[in-house]
Amino acid sequence: MEITVLPFTEERTWDVVAFELALRKEEDVWGWEIDDAYVKQVTDSFADPMFGDAVSLLAYADGNVVGRIDAAMIHSRFDGAARAYLDWICVLKSCRHQGVAQKLLTELQRTLQKRGVDTLVAITAANDEAQRFYRSIPNSEMHDTAIWIDL
Repeated sequence: MEITVLPFTEERTWDVVAFELALRKEEDVWGWEIDDAYVKQVTDSFADPMFGDAVSLLAYADGNVVGRIDAAMIHSRFDGAARAYLDWICVLKSCRHQGVAQKLLTELQRTLQKRGVDTLVAITAANDEAQRFYRSIPNSEMHDTAIWIDL
């Protein structure tokens, strides 16, 4: 499978909607609806300055999105560092184990390095397949425990 990685731009929103719908056909584990409200929220994010540091990339194969990775910059005065948070990486189940996630992650790392980021932090999914992927990433180590706090 030939994979091309491109930035997620507003013009590619419908490609992402098709991807999200395909995800749900292959696996019924996703916790949000792909409806008009979702499309509006995603589309509106491109005009909102709050999302200026967001990095979203799409993996295409045969003209369709088969994977997506999203990250956000973390600026902290704790130590004056600029890091990034890996918010999401997902590949269609039918396209897994074909190098899509690795290609997305490699391109994200290049993009972040160009922005002066030297560390990418992620909360990993607990399922075995995700854990195997994260443990295979070069120059990485798993430590700490994540917490989600609803506001």
